[in-house]
Amino acid sequence: MAPTETIHSADTPHVGLFVTCLVDLYRPSVGFAAVKLLQQAGCRVTVPQAQTCCGQPAFNNGDDRHARQLAVQVLDAFEEFDYVVGPSASCLGTIRCHYPEMFANDAALLPRIEALSAKSHELVSFLVDVLGVEAVEAGFDQRVTYHDSCSALRELGIKSQPRKLLASVSGLQLNELQGTDICCGFGGTFCVKYPEISGRMAADKVDAVEASGADTLLAGDLGCLLNLAGKMRREGKSTRVYHVAEVLANMADCKSIGEGDD
Repeated sequence: MAPTETIHSADTPHVGLFVTCLVDLYRPSVGFAAVKLLQQAGCRVTVPQAQTCCGQPAFNNGDDRHARQLAVQVLDAFEEFDYVVGPSASCLGTIRCHYPEMFANDAALLPRIEALSAKSHELVSFLVDVLGVEAVEAGFDQRVTYHDSCSALRELGIKSQPRKLLASVSGLQLNELQGTDICCGFGGTFCVKYPEISGRMAADKVDAVEASGADTLLAGDLGCLLNLAGKMRREGKSTRVYHVAEVLANMADCKSIGEGDD
């Protein structure tokens, strides 16, 4: 890890933090954890106030016009930065993988979109794959299990990166989750369109979490975590739920996701 005190220079990567809608509305501590991790790794971090939704819900539901409008807003807000980084493979997968698809027939905007896409990264992948971070200074004396989100695995190839950094967390024991690569049932609007199927998938995932013997569930996408935390809370489970960034940043002393919500 780079020193906590970041010295800015001409060579310091300037990162635009893509906070995501869910982090902004439901779990701001994940955003603060992301800033801390990036600064510790030697980055200068800016959070553009003009940022909006990445457009994924519109894109996934065939509303291409509004998806492109939101993508242009993201482009305008983040184009100036060296990198675009966010604590969500779902959102960053949209920017990295699907923005070029949205603008494939727009000769004027496509080069700018492709440049934005190429410099956009999910948080933990950016730390490990781009910055070369191998360890963090954090402690978490718990047995944890880790859920791999669909976007992380299938769009961005993220699996070993969070585990590498979690292995450096003092006191943490990772109990691998059976079926970790299986969807939790959230899937954005999938859980709205197909509630019975979604509920069954979430129930299977909660059973797997319990079978792992872990005290805490971690993941890198807040949509998955909110879905599973809600399911476990309704069933009276005591398992704590955190975004992986909160543990890596040594900020898991706040309330568990879903805890104390009315």
